Amino acid sequence: MTCSSLFQEMSVNCSLWQENSLSVKRFAFAKFSEVPGECFLLFTLILLMFLVSLTGNALIALAIFTSPALHTPMYFFLANLSLLEIGYTCSVIPKMLQSLVSESRGISREGCATQMFFFTFFGITECSLLAAMAFDRCTAICSPLHYAVRMSRGVCAHLAMVSWGIGCIVGLGQTNFIFSLDFCGPCEIDHFFCDLPPLLALACGDTSQNEAAVFVAAVLCISSPFLLIISSYVRILIAVLMMPSPEGRHKALSTCSSHLLVVTLFYGSGSITYLRPKTSHSPGMDKLLALFYTVVTSMLNPIIYSLRNKEVKAALRRTLGLRKVLSRNR
Repeated sequence: MTCSSLFQEMSVNCSLWQENSLSVKRFAFAKFSEVPGECFLLFTLILLMFLVSLTGNALIALAIFTSPALHTPMYFFLANLSLLEIGYTCSVIPKMLQSLVSESRGISREGCATQMFFFTFFGITECSLLAAMAFDRCTAICSPLHYAVRMSRGVCAHLAMVSWGIGCIVGLGQTNFIFSLDFCGPCEIDHFFCDLPPLLALACGDTSQNEAAVFVAAVLCISSPFLLIISSYVRILIAVLMMPSPEGRHKALSTCSSHLLVVTLFYGSGSITYLRPKTSHSPGMDKLLALFYTVVTSMLNPIIYSLRNKEVKAALRRTLGLRKVLSRNR
């Protein structure tokens, strides 16, 4: 099923659409606060983090693509991660910012389905890509003599394509499964974007199968890659402890620490959101966690990788210096 046919199937109107079936055609996001000053403050903070995230991830991707010295598997995956973060934040934050400063907090059912697809697509792809990055580091440290063969350009391209493909398949499947339900009202989503749990709470009838599908997808797409990452880092730790040189141990740990910090931030907040029991969900906690893994982690990723990586910092300086020279020549 193509994306266009999927979204046409899920398009509806908020009045009677069949004789005895009501289905909501427009949703509205809940207000963050009734106090205008709080909304403006939150708008300013989120906008600043959004701009930092966009700028940082775009610069990292640009520096990697324009620097031949960074055309290695590790930086190839990092460039993919930066592009993912740009798409991930752009699928959620612009609408959130609009809702904070405008009374227009509505979104059509088709628009909500589109947002859910892209949010799920980028999120699941990132889970798989982080696992591929851990495998790359594990191979580099544990099997350095075979690294060039095992992580060839073709292998890296296939791992990236599989990651993006898994994200697309899960995004289409989950979106189609959720929007095959009827939404009889109320129309207000107690969240700031079209996430799976708050939409399921608005659906009519029995949603147990949909909730089970969300849980299974979370286990397969969040827990499974996370276990692969943990196993990779266990092997890395064993290999590092067996290194005779303190300099070698320090270099290996420094290389992996940035990735491990990103994994902890992303998987920690995502696991709490999608793997905890339904009875323990609360709108306030869900919004706080969602703010963290959609805004904060996306902003921190370029900071973590650029500040702790000499090669990325050098490439960024060269890229920014080249752009300044070109602007002066014009």
